[in-house]
Amino acid sequence: MLDKNYKEQLEKWDKSCLWHPFTQMQDYVRETPLIIEEGSGVYLKDVNGKEYIDGISSMWCNLHGHCKKELNDAIKRQIDKVAHTTLLGPSNIPAIELAGKLVEIVPKGLQKVFYSDNGSTANEVAIKMAFQYWQHKGFKDKTEFVALQYGYHGDTIGTMSVGGIELFHGAFRPLYFKTHFAPSPYCYRCSLGKQPKNCSLSCLDGLEKILKETSGHIAAMIMEPLIQGAGGIIVHPAGYLSGVQALCKKYNVLLILDEVLTGFGRTGKMFACLHEDITPDIMALSKGINGGYMPLAATLATEEIYNTFLGEYSELKTFFHGHTYTGNPLGCAAALASLDLFGKERILENLEPKINHLQTKLKAFESLKHVGDIRQCGLIAAIELVRDKTTKEPYPWEERAGIKVCIEARKQGLLIRPLGHIIVIMPPLIIKADELDKLLNIIYKSIQIVTNEK
Repeated sequence: MLDKNYKEQLEKWDKSCLWHPFTQMQDYVRETPLIIEEGSGVYLKDVNGKEYIDGISSMWCNLHGHCKKELNDAIKRQIDKVAHTTLLGPSNIPAIELAGKLVEIVPKGLQKVFYSDNGSTANEVAIKMAFQYWQHKGFKDKTEFVALQYGYHGDTIGTMSVGGIELFHGAFRPLYFKTHFAPSPYCYRCSLGKQPKNCSLSCLDGLEKILKETSGHIAAMIMEPLIQGAGGIIVHPAGYLSGVQALCKKYNVLLILDEVLTGFGRTGKMFACLHEDITPDIMALSKGINGGYMPLAATLATEEIYNTFLGEYSELKTFFHGHTYTGNPLGCAAALASLDLFGKERILENLEPKINHLQTKLKAFESLKHVGDIRQCGLIAAIELVRDKTTKEPYPWEERAGIKVCIEARKQGLLIRPLGHIIVIMPPLIIKADELDKLLNIIYKSIQIVTNEK
């Protein structure tokens, strides 16, 4: 453990110097900060030696647990060769190898890999590719986009333009390009008043109406497949994704799938779109791409899209986009090691019993009077807290219901982060059944305590 004086100094610097993301700092500086020192497996340890289950995979990206030897070793081997070289001109071995591996495992037809640093930039690249593709094809009016209500694709200006969460995106709306928002297939709070059993995916009608009226101006539809993450872990009904693809093809609009959250095993398959045998025109990847070890992202495109950027230099068809750390060798080396682990440790095969176990254990939450909805896809789950179960009345923001549950869970040794009044469950893929039980028991007790339910 750290020296007491040093810990106090860290706390002081944390409050006086750091600006934490998505955090109201006025509240933060009143509390004792949680400072993580180390991690192992699904556990993190703070500077006081207390352990916590990492219930959200350090912001949805850790797959194989913390301090995974194979990933550590891969980075150590690479750093003894070279830490970083630019991809603007030269290439490097890990970036080349990883591109080859990705093309092997993604849906057939995605052939070209463009690297960046994180989920926002992966989607920013996708948006720019889609826009410029149509410009090169001579469709100059295709400058707009379609996205989903409650969608989230990042925090850069382009990705916020296609974001559908008013809380995050509303303040910056004057900066955005034009995006049309289709209804989200949020079955628990269906905007059409339908029930999932007999709705016939009516939410697709709203999307078709937009495409029918404006497809001549639409470059692409962007969406998170199967699960909308930051919008509330909204799990889409079966067939919705394939319905979207059919409409995009019908109206000559590109389909961009944001697999930043859903990629690399989270849903039980390597990529969420494989559940409905979908190949998008462009796919964005990040978070779990190297097990959550280092900043890295990739945007994959079809040969058709890539070829429209080819030409003489004087034609100015080049994709003028790039980042300093594009194709960083350390990040790519970690990604290669992570993909190796999927085979060696049979990650996907071992997920199925855990997914079934989670589904079974979540049923216990149905009895809690302030749990309105329980959603699950793969090893991702959400528990939506409500003030009134009958009317589905949500807790207002100012009551901080979700935050209070997470604070209580932290006291009991679990780190989770809410989305408003929605409790998110997203542990590393290597979590064991007994660890999953412990995680769920803590959440159950924390909800009971916060909602005064015995």
